[in-house]
Amino acid sequence: MNVDPPFKDDRKLGYLNSEGADRPLKSPVSQDVLERARAYRLARLRTVLGEYDVAGLLLYDPVNIRYAVDCSNMGVWTAHNPMRYAMILTGGPGIMFEFKGCEHLNDGLDGIDELRNSIAWMFMAAGDKSHDRLNRWADEIAQTLREHGGGNLRLGVDRMEPEGVYALQSRGITIIDAGQITEIARAIKSADEIELMRWTIRVCEAGMARIYDHSVPGATETELWAHLHFENARSGGDWLETKLLTCGPNTKPWYRECSSRPCQKGEMIAFDTDMIGPYGYCADLSRSWTCGYTPMNDEQRRIYSAARDQIEHNLALIEPGLSFAEFNAKSWQIPPAYQPYRYSLAAHGVGMADEWPVIALHPDFADSQSGTFEAGQVICVESLIADAHSESVKLETQVLITHCGTERLDSFPWEDV
Repeated sequence: MNVDPPFKDDRKLGYLNSEGADRPLKSPVSQDVLERARAYRLARLRTVLGEYDVAGLLLYDPVNIRYAVDCSNMGVWTAHNPMRYAMILTGGPGIMFEFKGCEHLNDGLDGIDELRNSIAWMFMAAGDKSHDRLNRWADEIAQTLREHGGGNLRLGVDRMEPEGVYALQSRGITIIDAGQITEIARAIKSADEIELMRWTIRVCEAGMARIYDHSVPGATETELWAHLHFENARSGGDWLETKLLTCGPNTKPWYRECSSRPCQKGEMIAFDTDMIGPYGYCADLSRSWTCGYTPMNDEQRRIYSAARDQIEHNLALIEPGLSFAEFNAKSWQIPPAYQPYRYSLAAHGVGMADEWPVIALHPDFADSQSGTFEAGQVICVESLIADAHSESVKLETQVLITHCGTERLDSFPWEDV
């Protein structure tokens, strides 16, 4: 890299893949932990199903399917092509409706009691046969619900085009939004889930260390972003939800996607990982540092210090039983100069993706949701600081709420300012 070693932060380089540049990280998580996590998740779903008095769930969202039965099949593609689905009956079986040729992907998954071929009625797959397939699909779903629902015809559905809703309703099915069910279920993690999440974070932090190791003048935003993709993919991860890595003037306003712009010496590099990693869990971490390992200038140091203050202040508030409204009232109050460039959130849940709850930053809290922090939730605490004359600094940490407060799950170091 032709960079003098004293200017590089050895703390960050310690997170590089120590098993070698030519090999992926190898998960230490045992099969027993994975199987217990699977069993907990399915049982948790069924418990919440009972609380909402629905006979079952019909799941198209690949993240919900992964949570329920741990079957993964082209998650990004099936997120916009509804070709496969799962049906979880409250007092009955878990049925996976897989598309032909992919049945073997469900082998060895104990949560799947029955495997059937899916009926894809979307136009891309069915064309002028869409109506016929829709009716066959609706007949099968309605019949299955009647067989196992004990007379309860309330069905939770997470993602569906209007034609599907109308077809099921015409067969006497009452459709309930499954989002409230799956989000509440997914919010409380077991100890085994946390072990899986810790490994995803380890892989993510190795990717962040690769970004740092290549943060030299001339490296483009997309080149830097590719290092996180690389570490995630070779270590068994799934995808990145966003493309949020920018440098210098591209850091403000936030939410520009990474580009071919080369980073310049001394500019701020800021990113948000949004990484769906091994076992399907999310590592949602943000860091900012200078290109070329230069000391921060006074302006960069000022906004970075403010971002750290916001993170530390808000993190110290979180504990079981604290309401979102009380958190908001006590939260770090962003100064007026930073408000035009603020991030919309103060904190949000995370599991297999970003999850409930989403707690707005205090200027935007009036229309925010109500609720209470609970032990077992994993929460991301965020900050984005910039003013009219500065670049942006983006920081984010991921914490487990315990009975005593919080435990940080990430440990990749902050900058010394």
